[in-house]
Amino acid sequence: MQHLPIGVFDSGIGGLTIVKALNQALPNENILYYGDTAHLPYGDKSPELLRGFVADICDYLLESGVKAIVIACNTASAVTLDVVKAKAGTIPVFDVINPASHYALQVSPMKRIGVIGTKTTIQSHVYLRTLLELSPDALVVEKATPLLVPMIEEGWVNSQISLDIIEAYMSDTGFAHLDSLILGCTHYPLIKEEIQAYFNKSRPRPVEVVDSSVAVAQAVQKHLSESGLLNSSATLPVHQFVVSDLTPNFQATAATFLGREVELKVV
Repeated sequence: MQHLPIGVFDSGIGGLTIVKALNQALPNENILYYGDTAHLPYGDKSPELLRGFVADICDYLLESGVKAIVIACNTASAVTLDVVKAKAGTIPVFDVINPASHYALQVSPMKRIGVIGTKTTIQSHVYLRTLLELSPDALVVEKATPLLVPMIEEGWVNSQISLDIIEAYMSDTGFAHLDSLILGCTHYPLIKEEIQAYFNKSRPRPVEVVDSSVAVAQAVQKHLSESGLLNSSATLPVHQFVVSDLTPNFQATAATFLGREVELKVV
């Protein structure tokens, strides 16, 4: 079990931010990443359809042999977690919502927490429910920020365009007194520094921008360590990247997310 890869899946490329965080936290671990590019985006699909897609992905990961499964997608975490756990059995399953919520509460002294994400994630209120279950006295402000994903995928980061869009969203009056802001989409870590810079210059007191990919990687690292499942092999780790459809710009965009070239295999 120790030498088996960590299975990670997402609807497309956003989950590669979690792969990058896992690689930083667990540099010896093998990773098998599945990008369901044939069915993206997940955000406009029905829960029933998504549950079918995710069940098939789990079958692939389990047949390939993995020691843990990471749902590297907020939408899938919100509506298919029970499917993944049922398929995985005794294999540990990690979603992106719970680790980010726990971390946000830890760094929010006043428990005033903002959440940004896609329309589907925000409309599900999954972060609101999770945060209030963990801390009933928390004040949670949610905001859909649908332009951020296409902006990132078009490469419009660290530009005037990204600055204007971020300011338009973050200047929402509901965000005026936050302790922390959860990046509720796995694309958003690519613009974390820009969002942090906005709050640093526009708010009188610090706002902690919570990168869900880092929170997930920490949760996985903690569990594998406590369970004796860390890979102790001296050989270089193997990272495999498979997709359900190879779209023209996916490989180039994947390199942007990971900071290096990747070889993709269609399954």
